Amino acid sequence: MAEMKLIVGLGNPGKEYAGTRHNAGFEVVDLLTEVLGTDVKKRKFGARFGEGEYAGKKVILLKPQLYMNRSGEPVATAAGFYRLSVGDVLVVSDDMWLEPGRIRVRAKGSSGGHNGLADVLEKLGTDEVVRLRIGIGQSDEAAQERERAIDSVDYVLGRPSKEQRALIADGIGRAKEAALCWVENGADETMARFNFAPT
Repeated sequence: MAEMKLIVGLGNPGKEYAGTRHNAGFEVVDLLTEVLGTDVKKRKFGARFGEGEYAGKKVILLKPQLYMNRSGEPVATAAGFYRLSVGDVLVVSDDMWLEPGRIRVRAKGSSGGHNGLADVLEKLGTDEVVRLRIGIGQSDEAAQERERAIDSVDYVLGRPSKEQRALIADGIGRAKEAALCWVENGADETMARFNFAPT
């Protein structure tokens, strides 16, 4: 049986949230469908999902459909169904503490104030989950309150300016490449290759 990997993109379902900063994870999954020759139209686990193959491994793509702060249940359900270890799960999300266009891969750690990631870590019962974060910049309010890592709802649910959108789109594209690198080579090599500021 082929090795299996689960890539989860975090976002909010519904057309009203399409194109918002908080849906960067969904957009990475959408790009991955093109590479894998699949789609994420099937419904299962409280999510939309699809299956493909890359580098000789089976890849499950997942977009939870229970809104951001309840993302963990679909992830845990899918991981349990496929009997995956936590090391076979990659979670892709936005991050307002990273500048637009930057991406960062970490093998473990806190949620950084991201409600969706926090719920995933809670439902999986560990902080040793590989996460791929895409910078979306930060609001002035968030910058002032960085120590408390407040939830700047209006900012993350807003749509970026044309200039910022171009930077975020570049980050989303590189996040797609990082996700594929993770499937093929694992977390360590992906961190070594992708954890740097864009030029």
